[in-house]
Amino acid sequence: MSDAPLAILAELTHRCPLRCPYCSNPTALAGAAEELDTATWARVFREAAELGCLQVHLSGGEPTARRDILDLVCHASEAGLYTNLITAGVLLDAAKLAALAAAGLDHVQLSVQDSEAGSADRIGGHAGGHARKLAVAPLVLAAGLPLTLNAVVHRQNLDRLPELIALALTLGAGRLEVAHVQYYGWALRNRDALLPTRAQLDAATATVAAARRGLKGRLVIDYVVPDYYAARPKACMGGWGRRFLAVSPAGRILPCHAAESLPGFDFPNVRETSLRDAWERSEAFGRFRGTGWMPAPCRGCDRAEIDWGGCRCQAFALTGDAGATEPTCALSPHHGLLALAVGDAAEAGEAFSYREPRRASTPNPPPQIPRRESGLAAASSRPTFQAHGPRE
Repeated sequence: MSDAPLAILAELTHRCPLRCPYCSNPTALAGAAEELDTATWARVFREAAELGCLQVHLSGGEPTARRDILDLVCHASEAGLYTNLITAGVLLDAAKLAALAAAGLDHVQLSVQDSEAGSADRIGGHAGGHARKLAVAPLVLAAGLPLTLNAVVHRQNLDRLPELIALALTLGAGRLEVAHVQYYGWALRNRDALLPTRAQLDAATATVAAARRGLKGRLVIDYVVPDYYAARPKACMGGWGRRFLAVSPAGRILPCHAAESLPGFDFPNVRETSLRDAWERSEAFGRFRGTGWMPAPCRGCDRAEIDWGGCRCQAFALTGDAGATEPTCALSPHHGLLALAVGDAAEAGEAFSYREPRRASTPNPPPQIPRRESGLAAASSRPTFQAHGPRE
C-alpha cells in the first residue's frame, strides 16, 4: 500500500489572461466546456481530505477566471484542506480578496514575471499586468492573508534576481519562491529562449545564498534550480505517485501536473473513479512508483530511494522514452543531451512562442531532442517563434 499524498494540485481551468511562454500547462489546452463543475470539484476536495491530503493548491490557468471560485474555496475549506491560491492577480480586487478570505482561503501565491514593468509585461504578454500585480499585493495583506511571491526565472530575467528579492520585501511577502523554469509544456517549446547560462545560474545561486543569510527572519526564500546543469536528478514531486497528485481541468487524475505529456497512459478521471481508486489501484500511478521499474544504472543505486529515478516527463522530453534513466544523472547514457541543449540555447534569440489556445498542439508533442543529437538542421529543429504577446 502506498503512502497517502500530502497535497493535491487542483487545476481548475486552463483559461488565463496571461500567455507566459514557460507555462507548465499542456500545449493542448482544455476549453471551458470541458471543465469540471462545482459539485464535482467539491467531491474531489472531500475525497482528497479522506485520502490524507492536507493542502490543496488552487491553480490553472488562472483559477480566479472561474465564476464559482468563492464556492470552490468554501468547499475546499469545509473539507478541512489548507487552501493556497496560485494566481496571476490581475483579476483580483479588494472585494474579491475579502470574499475569498471569508470563504476560507488560507494563503495567496502571487506570481511575477520580472522586476521591471516593460520586461514583465513582455514575458507575460499582458499589457499593464505588472502594475496590476503591484496593486494587488497590498490588497492581499489587507485581507489578512499571508503572501508568497513566486518569481519564475530564466535567461531573460535572471540578471535582475536581486531586484526581484527587493520587490518581495517591498510588497510585504513572507516568502519568495525563486523558481527556475522547468522545461515541460510550453516551456519546452521555448527552451532555447529561456535556458540560462551556467554563469547566470552560478550568480543566481550565490545571490540566493547571500540573501538567505542577510534576510533571515524577514523573508524565507525557496529556490528551485534548473536540471540542465545537474549531475544527479531531484525527486520530482517526491517521487512518482508517492506524495502528490493533480487533477486537470477536465478531471484527469495525474501523479504530476506535467504527466499528460506522456504517451501510452490511460489516466483515470474523477468523473468515473474516486481519487482513492486512482491513487491505490490505477496502473498509471503504479507504473513508475517505487524502484521496481528502474533500469540500470538506477536499479541498485544508493540514491534510488532518494531521487526515485528523477522526472519521467523530463526523461521523455529529452529522450522520447519515459522509462529511460533521467538524463540529468551523470550516469545516464543520455547525460550528454543536456550539454547539447545548453549549446542550442546559447545560439538562440529571445523571441517567444506564447501560450495561447489557438496554437495548441497535440496532447503528446514529440520530445525536444537537441539538434546536434537529432542530426536535424537548425531551421528544422527549432520552434517557430512569433513575438506576440500572455500564463503564470
